[in-house]
Amino acid sequence: MSEKEIGRKWDRCLADCAIKVGTGLGLGIVFSVVFFKRRTSPIAFGTGLGLGMAYSNCQNDFKSHYVLHSNVAKEQ
Repeated sequence: MSEKEIGRKWDRCLADCAIKVGTGLGLGIVFSVVFFKRRTSPIAFGTGLGLGMAYSNCQNDFKSHYVLHSNVAKEQ
């Protein structure tokens, strides 16, 4: 993988992480205020959920299309 491609993947991962964590945090705050009367557990749950989804997406992005499996590759 070239350095440009790795840089693009890191940029996508960080942007995806910021969006998902921000959305989870925002929804956690709304649910905390509206439904749970100031408890902070929905905030932590929403933030953790967003972080976990972003991590999973980044992991899949870095493993995609450029993984060379030794049992698939043949010498020419």
